[in-house]
Amino acid sequence: MALHIDWTQCDGRGLCSELLPALIERDVWGYPLARDRTRQPVVPVGMEREAQAAASMCPRLALSLVEVDGP
Repeated sequence: MALHIDWTQCDGRGLCSELLPALIERDVWGYPLARDRTRQPVVPVGMEREAQAAASMCPRLALSLVEVDGP
């Protein structure tokens, strides 16, 4: 499972970086950046619930969980 960030929907409030600090940090304008610098950071096993909560709490609905191929 990976976290998809729709930057066209995001307005840089920063809630996602507060809810998922292990996955997301903010750029100088407040927009989310994956800590691993990928476009869709992989959600580690055990963090699925937190990632789903962050996606549902995003005020602009700019986060979603997506399935990824592979192991």
